[in-house]
Amino acid sequence: MSLSLFETLDDGAPSGAARRRPARLIRVMLVTLAAFAGAGGTADAQEEHLAILRARLQSDLETVVHAYEGVAGVHVVDLTTGDRFAVRDDFVFPQASAIKVPILLELFRRAEAEPGILRKRVEMTDAVRTAGSGVLQVLTDGGSALSLEDYAIYMVLHSDNTATNVLIDELGMDAINALSASLGAPETLLQRKMIRPEESARGNENLSTPRDAAVIMERIARCDLPMSEAACLRVREILEIPKDGPIRTPVPSSIPIAFKPGGITGVATVWGLVDVPDRPYVLVVMSNYGGDGGAVIHRVSALAFDYFSRLSGVTQYGTRVPLDVKRRTEGSR
Repeated sequence: MSLSLFETLDDGAPSGAARRRPARLIRVMLVTLAAFAGAGGTADAQEEHLAILRARLQSDLETVVHAYEGVAGVHVVDLTTGDRFAVRDDFVFPQASAIKVPILLELFRRAEAEPGILRKRVEMTDAVRTAGSGVLQVLTDGGSALSLEDYAIYMVLHSDNTATNVLIDELGMDAINALSASLGAPETLLQRKMIRPEESARGNENLSTPRDAAVIMERIARCDLPMSEAACLRVREILEIPKDGPIRTPVPSSIPIAFKPGGITGVATVWGLVDVPDRPYVLVVMSNYGGDGGAVIHRVSALAFDYFSRLSGVTQYGTRVPLDVKRRTEGSR
């Protein structure tokens, strides 16, 4: 709008500054609106930049999943924005040891009503001993007794099957499955104990989907669980105990990852929560029908870390500033 048009607003009016104020006011308002419009245009342009990065990650994940010689599924959640990246995330997969996450959650949920349950001790005997992964199977018959919390630590850190079966006996499969369903993961089912090949041959597997597992890990990240915040933080602390795995390899050791991998012949899975500063995310990968599932997990983890580390500490224009400066600046707005 030109200056001459502003001037016509005073046509026929008495002269004097007081009579020209409405025209000046309109001029200021229009200039302000133009500034907002420009800012909006800038915001839209920056959103286009971010959309390019998001589309690239989605495309790269699809490439990895579709190139896998077996069948794989992925679900990634940006815990800052809520953006989701998924490929075959509604497929049902055997879980191997990743199903131990809901068992851990049910133990700490139960402890809210039964405070003594974490300290309850179960003797290590031949009757509870289970083969497969873990270290408890080599202990002597009746030589020691561990608390249920210690069994939980062995279950996560060493993927100990003896510890897992002890906890299943104490907590019950129905209660563990009811908890998963209440968290929004109804297709996550614990249906047998560890190392039961005859049951596996009959199709009685422990199951979940990438979407279900991501929902559970997201609830852990937000401490949106039927337990106290202290109990939630303890769950996360146990899952963050340092351990190896293809999800861990591409991520610097200084960045905590709360995760549980799983693997049996033909199956590789991982449920993870990666605490990249300023840009934490959930990552779930599942695969079956053979092939190198660990390689798929490694590739997906590398892609996700590259994406989220690229967004860590950035401004709206994509420049990177120290995190303490960014947080201080955001706090002063």
